[in-house]
Formats: sequence, C-alpha cells, structure tokens
Amino acid sequence: MANIITGIRIVLSVALLFCPALSPMFYVLYIAAGFSDMIDGAVARKTDTVSEFGSRLDTIADIVFVVVCLIKLLPILDFPFWIYIWIAIIAFIKLMNIAVGYFRKKAFISVHSMINKMTGGLLFVFPLLLAFMDLRYSAAFVCVIATAAAIHEGYLINRKVIN
Repeated sequence: MANIITGIRIVLSVALLFCPALSPMFYVLYIAAGFSDMIDGAVARKTDTVSEFGSRLDTIADIVFVVVCLIKLLPILDFPFWIYIWIAIIAFIKLMNIAVGYFRKKAFISVHSMINKMTGGLLFVFPLLLAFMDLRYSAAFVCVIATAAAIHEGYLINRKVIN
C-alpha cells in the first residue's frame, strides 16, 4: 500500500506539469502530492512493509516532485542572482554526497535525517507562503536550512554513520 501511495505522488507530480503554476488546480495537486509524501512512510511502518525498494521509490518520487516544482516555479519566481548561486552550491554539495556515498558503499545512499525532513517540509511550504512572505527572506531561510542539511548529510556519509 505504501508503494502505491508513493507511486501516486509520482503521477500527481507529473500532472503538475500540465497545470498553470500557482493556479487552484496546481495547489490541489501540489498539496495532494505533499500529503502522499507525509503518509507513505507512516503507512509502510504501520503495516510493517518497510523495504529497500520502498525507500528508493520514495527518493525517486521526491526527486520527480522537486524537479517538476522547479520546472514550474523557477520561471515565475524573481529570485535575486545570489539565491541561484546558493541553490547551485547546495546542489553541488548534495551531488558530492551522492558520489561519496556511492564510492564508499557502492550504492546510492539516502539520508532521512531530521534536518533533511525539515528541509523538505520548508521546501513544501515555500510555494504556499509566496503571497505572504518576502521572497528573498523566505528563500534565504530555506537555503540556510538546506545548506545545513546537505553538510550534515555529508558528515554522516563521511563518518560512515550510514549503514
């Protein structure tokens, strides 16, 4: 059941591509996809169906959702240039973490730490708050947390804390 919920997130994410950004339908699909992300892990734990496949599928669904949101939102958001540089640095750190994890473990490592979950939550809430908060400050706050999460993830991978 959990993997079906995760699969639904992938379908909802792809459907977002066909909605105007920040339209009512966009928000409905966006919130539904976010809700599915919140419950799939809980369902897997509750039904004792946690699996390596499910964890990987969840990571893939997260990536699809983020990429689709970037495709839809980046063109309409007027970020200052320094935010783009900061996002690129975070992406570089995350890619280095993936490379180091693969080099060390010969597998793609996904770190589901509390700070990574907090980053995901902030990224999810970000588009919902665009009408209420200054873009520069809210983006900078998310970038601070995302940077800390990426560095923490690298620390865990490099210290071989991740099995």
